[in-house]
Amino acid sequence: MNKFKLFLAATFLLSVQLFAAQTAAPLKLDTKYDMPAAVKGRFDHLGIDMGGKRLFVVGEEAQQVLVFDLSTGKFIRAIKVDHPHAVLYREDLNRIYITDEGKGVLNVYDGTTYEPLNTVALKVDADSIGYDPATHYLYIDNGGDNAHEKFTMLSVVDTTAGAKLADIKLDGDTLEAMALEKSGDKLFLNNPAKNEVEVIDRKTNKVVASWPVKLSKDNATMALDESAHRLFVGCRSGAIVIFDSQTGKELQAVPVGKGVDDLMFDPGNKRIYATSGGTGQVNVYQETDPDHYQSLGNVPSGPGAKTGLLAPQLGRLFVPVPPRGKTPGQVYVYQIQ
Repeated sequence: MNKFKLFLAATFLLSVQLFAAQTAAPLKLDTKYDMPAAVKGRFDHLGIDMGGKRLFVVGEEAQQVLVFDLSTGKFIRAIKVDHPHAVLYREDLNRIYITDEGKGVLNVYDGTTYEPLNTVALKVDADSIGYDPATHYLYIDNGGDNAHEKFTMLSVVDTTAGAKLADIKLDGDTLEAMALEKSGDKLFLNNPAKNEVEVIDRKTNKVVASWPVKLSKDNATMALDESAHRLFVGCRSGAIVIFDSQTGKELQAVPVGKGVDDLMFDPGNKRIYATSGGTGQVNVYQETDPDHYQSLGNVPSGPGAKTGLLAPQLGRLFVPVPPRGKTPGQVYVYQIQ
């Protein structure tokens, strides 16, 4: 009888432990980086310098890119930009690249002195970027409605030479986030003006396919699980549409917070993280296999916290939260559980 009771107790304890493991939050708020009180408005995309332990946060409305020390969380300085949108740090050259919507350029800065080195002329509304580390080419959305044009450019910039190589003209007055293959030459690009995903061959700079997004609307952000051939398209109407990245077939859609603006895939943990400014939360999905996705819950961030940066090497997710009331803007730093 005593053995049977011990067995029951052990079974109950194991069940409790398994339940707790299954229901544990996928993210734990580790710390917050405080921003200067003078920094106001919304934030856009982020960049990271792993070697130099720096985080770059685009203060879209504050007209600056904020630089933080990853070791201490302390604010280091700001880089003044007319209307920044996206930032890339290239460690081998120690250069910082920032898109400037207002002036329609890509600004290049020295990574030590933060002094401007070069500008690459684009069209106004220079926005989202995609980087190919093999060629060191940077792909940049620009032009469109803010340039009073019914077409948009995807420009190709050689970040080594600091020069534009090509413009790829696309129908529609708005382009959004993109994803690049590492083992192939495809670039997947959101074209919300046409509610499509454009597929571009990076060798020829030609559009080779256009995939309609039928399961949701306002496709804005994107992530790629290249090993499983799955393309995740985040739509601000409130869904992640999952495509077969080889065939372009829509497979399914899973719910996400409205206003989703950043989608990140962690290949090590097979997780999707989505930041939604409309709901002030991070939605997390587990890819159990290429055809099944389990929600791990929604983790609160803050009102208007629409973007994020996943650093799998650090086991951290960074989410900038705009100031509210007397609380200054902050970067929420989550530990991946």
